[in-house]
Amino acid sequence: MHMKNKIISLFFLFVLFACQKADIDIHNADDIFSSELKGQWVMINYWADWCPSCIKEMPELIAFDRANNDVQVFAFNFDQLEGEDLTYEIKKFGVKIPSILSHPRDIWGIESPATLPATYFINPEGELVQSLFRPQTQASLEEILEILKKG
Repeated sequence: MHMKNKIISLFFLFVLFACQKADIDIHNADDIFSSELKGQWVMINYWADWCPSCIKEMPELIAFDRANNDVQVFAFNFDQLEGEDLTYEIKKFGVKIPSILSHPRDIWGIESPATLPATYFINPEGELVQSLFRPQTQASLEEILEILKKG
């Protein structure tokens, strides 16, 4: 009887965890739990199709992402487009980094910026440690990341 109770308890734990919804929705990819990002650097970039600087910096963000496997880079569409509208913009502007649909405010407490482009670094403990409100290059992002890692 004791073993039966353990099996039932384990079953309910499994069902509980299996039914939890990931808290970071990613466009056209598997959603993830923010807890999966603990222990690694995260960079969030707000962009919009009406922001020429955002479009110009996108290749730099992609290059930074490809060169820094220890950083999870996400794009977030300022206008909060979803579905086919977001897919169109991603293809049109070559956004080749994962696009999150969940608002960064809900995950990291990052409110929508007053100006674009805006880039944010989150440290491995999940804390916002750097906010940038101007266009970035791969080199500028790597320099900032190096400084942040030194603490």
